[in-house]
Amino acid sequence: MQFELSVRVLQPHRKGNDMKTKSTNIAEDLRPEYNFDYSKAVRGKYFKRLLEEGANVVVLEPDVAKAFGNSAAVNDALRSLLDLTRSTQRLTRRSSGRSKTRAT
Repeated sequence: MQFELSVRVLQPHRKGNDMKTKSTNIAEDLRPEYNFDYSKAVRGKYFKRLLEEGANVVVLEPDVAKAFGNSAAVNDALRSLLDLTRSTQRLTRRSSGRSKTRAT
């Protein structure tokens, strides 16, 4: 009895002729000004300074954010609202003629 294989014999793997992607070193792809050593980084380095200077970060809800294209548009809308509030307060103060007192 004689046996034959129906599968072709696998050819030995030739080094360098495969279709694998070449692994590249990320540091080689970066420009020198972007080559940053993260081992020397300090977490929260400017956090105290931002708090002292009064930097305000406001997160808008998605439906509100859709109404404005950028931060300048949000600032313009808020300034308009503040101006409107100031002008209506002046009108209210002038027309009432009496001082507001709270009942306790």
